[in-house]
Amino acid sequence: MPWLASVLGIYLVRQYALTIPDDILEAARIDGLGELSIFARVVLPVLKPIIVTLAVLTFLGSWNDFMWPLIVLTDRNVQTLPVALAALSREHVQDVELMMAGAVITVVPVLLLFLALQRYYVQGLLAGSVKG
Repeated sequence: MPWLASVLGIYLVRQYALTIPDDILEAARIDGLGELSIFARVVLPVLKPIIVTLAVLTFLGSWNDFMWPLIVLTDRNVQTLPVALAALSREHVQDVELMMAGAVITVVPVLLLFLALQRYYVQGLLAGSVKG
C-alpha cells in the first residue's frame, strides 16, 4: 500500500478525478449525501479503473524490482524470481531451457493479474464514450 502513494499515483488519480463532472457531485449533495458518502458512493466507483491501473503498475514495479531484493535478501530461500533468475544464469550458463521456464513462471502471475482485472480497463476506456 505505501507504493500507491507515489508521485505517479497521486498525479494519475488527481488527473482522472478532475474529469468527474461537478454536476454529479452537486446532484449527490442535493440528494442529501454527506461528503464521505459522496466519496464512497459516487467518486470511488468512478475512480475504480484508475485505481486498478495504478495497482497493476505498482505490482509490476515491485514484482520486477531487482536491485533492492538483491541487496537486502541474503537467504536464498526467500529470493525473488528476478534475483533467482540472475543467479541461475551465472551458475548454469548453458541451461537455456531452465532459464526460459523460469521466465515463463515469472510472467504468469502478472498475466493472470491483468486478465483478472481486464474488465476495469475496458470500463475506464468506455467511461467517456457516448452510448447509443
